[in-house]
Amino acid sequence: MAIAERAVSPIGDGGFDSPMIRNPVLPGFHPDPSIVRVGSDYYIATSTFEWYPGVRLHHSTDLVRWRSLGGALTERRLLDLTGTADSGGIWAPNLTYANGLFHLLYTDVSTFAGGYWDPQNYLTTAERITGPWSDPVVLHGRGFDASLFHDEDGTTWMLSMRADWRPGRNRFGGIEIQRYDPGERRLAGPARLIFEGTGAGLTEAPVVHRKDGWYYLFTAEGGTSWAHQVTVARSRTLFGGYEVDPGGPLLTSAGRPELALQKAGHGSLVRTPAGEWYLAHLVARPYTPYGRCVLGRETALQPVEWATGAWPRIRDGVPAEVVPAPAGTPAAAGRQPSAQLDDDHFDDPVLGPDWSTLRRPATPDWLDLSARPSHLRIRGGQSPMARHRPSLVARRVTARRCTFEATCEFEPRSYRQLAGVTAYYNTRNWYYLHVTADDDGTPVLDVLCCDSGRVTTAPGLRTPLRGVRRVGLRVRLDGPVLTFACTTDPDGEAVWHDLGRAFDATTLSDEYAATIVPGEPEAWGFTGAFVGLWVQDLGAEGGYADFDQAAYRAG
Repeated sequence: MAIAERAVSPIGDGGFDSPMIRNPVLPGFHPDPSIVRVGSDYYIATSTFEWYPGVRLHHSTDLVRWRSLGGALTERRLLDLTGTADSGGIWAPNLTYANGLFHLLYTDVSTFAGGYWDPQNYLTTAERITGPWSDPVVLHGRGFDASLFHDEDGTTWMLSMRADWRPGRNRFGGIEIQRYDPGERRLAGPARLIFEGTGAGLTEAPVVHRKDGWYYLFTAEGGTSWAHQVTVARSRTLFGGYEVDPGGPLLTSAGRPELALQKAGHGSLVRTPAGEWYLAHLVARPYTPYGRCVLGRETALQPVEWATGAWPRIRDGVPAEVVPAPAGTPAAAGRQPSAQLDDDHFDDPVLGPDWSTLRRPATPDWLDLSARPSHLRIRGGQSPMARHRPSLVARRVTARRCTFEATCEFEPRSYRQLAGVTAYYNTRNWYYLHVTADDDGTPVLDVLCCDSGRVTTAPGLRTPLRGVRRVGLRVRLDGPVLTFACTTDPDGEAVWHDLGRAFDATTLSDEYAATIVPGEPEAWGFTGAFVGLWVQDLGAEGGYADFDQAAYRAG
């Protein structure tokens, strides 16, 4: 994928002479960051839920500019998402480095209905961040948001929240710890409950750091919405008792609707070579105060002041959009693009790192980059509602205003075959500009809409495409407004024809996808909006589409 950086502008009061970090550093659906430094390299791992590759990875050398490495869990040997529920799958991975190995601990959640999560935890290791990753070790399934703590005495410990399914009990039963034996590759000894949380509730995402003779326990509390926060407690011993920071949360945006960065919480700390501390954490950017977050939950960074023996502190305890980069960061690192163009002509033998696939890995049985040079061939899969063999290749929406367009070559044989571009949230909420066939076999262009599971055809947009095999298809998000356009001459001047209908882009959001059950924690959607290439072959008759080019423009 070729990436072109257009205009650049200085950031912060000092311009290019004062490199700054602009948040979010990972825009779009990049929640639950786990950050680690190895030498001069920083890595962040984020949740991917029902999308492959599982566990998205990014790399930086300065905390300012980040490069996508794609995902770690690229094959069913490491992760099987067949049938995974919307917002199920990979929750809150943890990335650490010890004894010459990267350790990736991740949870595969089957459900979060009725107080049951069925979380299965796995551990895989690799000598290099790019793999190969070892066959995963199956660990306990007692809770999610697990992490590893490598203590100074050489022991390794697994922490997680303790899930309690029993009606009337606290579903978030506290933080537990158990020793992990690397030689035997299994858990050993008793599991201990070391922290029951604060009044904020919903205690999860434990991470331990040892500093100045203290064990500091960082947790996420308040739920992953507007009341989210990072809580800190400390103890002289690993097993507690833990005293909660009397100064309150380390970070939160609760009660501050004027802040651009909301839902601040779920943090992970890293120390620079010069001894500076930074917190990677999730945020969201609603289009209106406490409104819908189409971009999903994103990753941001905040500098942390942490004096010897003292509690860690973030300025004002709230997330800032622009913060200083580490000392000694070259001035050039502050030059970030104000607009982004990713233009993929499918010339490489594998998909680029910004692409994701839904519920099944990118394997040659349905994705082919070699059958036709400079084309991506997608063999049709199941319906948009199915959770086993969808044929959707998509990328994250990273900006309020963005355009995604593709050139599609497709010859549908019946109404059971469809191909086109989509703006997608989950199986229950999406828009789909597609080519299909009418009853008499005539190719037609049409738009399908799915709102909370109800599928409808957008009225008045159905257009015959007699004699047209190759079309350009475009989806545009302009804040809360979504529009489609097409061209029948994608290789010429490409005069785009707007379809003349505006759709509500905010239905592609965590908030709109929420399931609220009285007496249970609020179950928000956990992903974010995608745009991508989608093909169905509902009769399993060998239908496929070729895509010659796909471009995403943000800004």
